Amino acid sequence: MDWIRDHLWETWLGLSIVLGVAEMFSLDLILAMLAAGAVVGMVAALLGLPLVVQVLVALGAATAMLVFVRPSFVKRLHSGPELSLGHGKLVGSRCLVTEEITGLAPGRIKVSGEIWSALPYDENLRIAPGETVEILQIKGATAYVHPVATLEP
Repeated sequence: MDWIRDHLWETWLGLSIVLGVAEMFSLDLILAMLAAGAVVGMVAALLGLPLVVQVLVALGAATAMLVFVRPSFVKRLHSGPELSLGHGKLVGSRCLVTEEITGLAPGRIKVSGEIWSALPYDENLRIAPGETVEILQIKGATAYVHPVATLEP
């Protein structure tokens, strides 16, 4: 019985390894939290605590990991940068007016090295060449823009 008590930490270590390997197949982060509880149980076994205390400590650690750590890990793994594709990535960018833009006649803007046709977002505006504008919307191949205020020295 002394041998079992002295080598119980190896059982906890084996359990944590098995749970860790199983986590690689499930990818739910549940078995990883249980593996962390098994590691805490191993530490309790190395300290020479009774088996009942080892089990309670391991269960408590696993429960704490599932309740407190896993939700933030899952949130971090499932969130990421928003991916905008196509012309949608141009919305919000600033560009230079190359031809005058009015509500009656579309002008031209240069954005990301490309020339686009543009109309003012407010159809009563007249935007002169050389001004900086921001793209507020894109419909088809036409960008709807609004002048950006600049600080004059």
